[in-house]
Amino acid sequence: MKENQVIEYIVNWLKKYQVNSACDGFAIGISGGIDSALTSTLSARTGVPVLCIEMPIHQNFQEITRGKKHIQWLKNKYKNVESIETDLTGVFESFKNQSISINNKNNELALANTRARLRMMNIYYYAQLHNYLVVGTGNKVEDFGVGFFTKYGDGGVDLSPIADLLKTEVYQLSSKLNINDDILEASPTDGLWEENRTDEDQIGASYAELEWAMNFDQKNQNKISEREKEILSIYQSFNTKNHHKMTNIPVCKIPKDLK
Repeated sequence: MKENQVIEYIVNWLKKYQVNSACDGFAIGISGGIDSALTSTLSARTGVPVLCIEMPIHQNFQEITRGKKHIQWLKNKYKNVESIETDLTGVFESFKNQSISINNKNNELALANTRARLRMMNIYYYAQLHNYLVVGTGNKVEDFGVGFFTKYGDGGVDLSPIADLLKTEVYQLSSKLNINDDILEASPTDGLWEENRTDEDQIGASYAELEWAMNFDQKNQNKISEREKEILSIYQSFNTKNHHKMTNIPVCKIPKDLK
């Protein structure tokens, strides 16, 4: 990949979109992970105002530390970057106390996704205050491969600058931009679980394995190992289950003769 040209292309794309939208800048959630680090850095390079928003909910201390360190690094390099922190732990706990909890296997996941949706609402609050666009941080594997995001949570954005980059390409560009080593070396996680589950823990496959599955040629079905068969099964299961996240909302079109 031609890293410098790709970086320049995305930055120009962001700036053009911002100008055409008549909005005044970008708002982005910072998690301490690689995707938000790269996206916020690309956004900062446009020169337009960028608001980095921290939104801890029972957050792991290391994630918070990485996020804060990255924001300070951005501020030192780019004068157009500002930040704000909103601790949503109390809001989340209040929701849990007010909601009707059903003790089944879906409850834990529903609460994890609630965290992501609370963060989405918070980002849009600040974005609207400043007339900013909400910038998505999803990569190609998450957004169009396995659908590993929360619908109307981290999937609720105005534009997605890195959604055509594989995870390995996200790391390539991040390294080229000298993003902090502690972020480059951290295990990817969505930060939605108190026991610090990594993405690989949840999915059952690494991003490199998922990228292989995305590009797998079915004609080679008989030439793969048992682990590769397992990876394909994992990928296909997530892709099928999360298909509804990766397509436009279905609209029931009423025949003209019925109107």
